[in-house]
Amino acid sequence: MKKISCLILLAASISSPAWAACNYPAAPAKLPDGGTASRDDMLAGKKLVETYNSDMNTYLGCIKKEHDESVAKQAATLTEEQKQQMAARYTAKNDAAVDELQGVAARFNEQLRVFKAKSTK
Repeated sequence: MKKISCLILLAASISSPAWAACNYPAAPAKLPDGGTASRDDMLAGKKLVETYNSDMNTYLGCIKKEHDESVAKQAATLTEEQKQQMAARYTAKNDAAVDELQGVAARFNEQLRVFKAKSTK
C-alpha cells in the first residue's frame, strides 16, 4: 500500500508542474447591474465576459494539452490506476473552470435581461 501511495504522489508531482504553465483567468471583478447600468456599461460588461470566455477557453486548451503531453511522456511507466487518477484531476480542473465560466455568463445574462426589461418600459 505504501508503494502505491508513493507512486501516486510521484505521478501527481510529475504532472503538477506542467499545469503550472497554464494561467487560470480571473473572472470579471464586477459585472454591470442591469437595473441601473447604461447601454455603454452593458456593452463594456459584454466585452469583459467575452474576453473572460476567450481567456478561459485558452486555459482549457492549455490544461488539455499539458495533460495529454504528461500522459504520453509517462505512458510506459504509468499504471492504469495512475492514468485514471491523472484523468480525474484533469477532469476536475476542466469541470471547475467550465462551471465558473457558465456562472459568470449566467450572471451577466440575468443582468442583461433586467436591462432589456428596464429599457422596454
